Amino acid sequence: MDYNLKALKLLSGQLKNARQSQVSSTPSALTLFGKLFQRAWLQGILVSGSTEQGHFILDDGSGIIELSLSNEFRQRNWKLGIYVMVVGHMVYVPASHP
Repeated sequence: MDYNLKALKLLSGQLKNARQSQVSSTPSALTLFGKLFQRAWLQGILVSGSTEQGHFILDDGSGIIELSLSNEFRQRNWKLGIYVMVVGHMVYVPASHP
């Protein structure tokens, strides 16, 4: 993780336009609006998922995005319907991925 790269505050609908960077020396860097980043800041409601699997779906009103929790955060008391703010590492998954 390169903490010199930005953490952009985004809507999940905007992330559809993010692309894997071809110019960065950091292989997992993404680009959006001409900005290089690895982390995103999102806010919304948890609409499905479970702590056992460590995956949740966040709905921010512009779209949905899958969240994957590290083991440390799986121990928290997550409930569907709660409003959350998350900042985390983004992983690019091409649109053709199921």
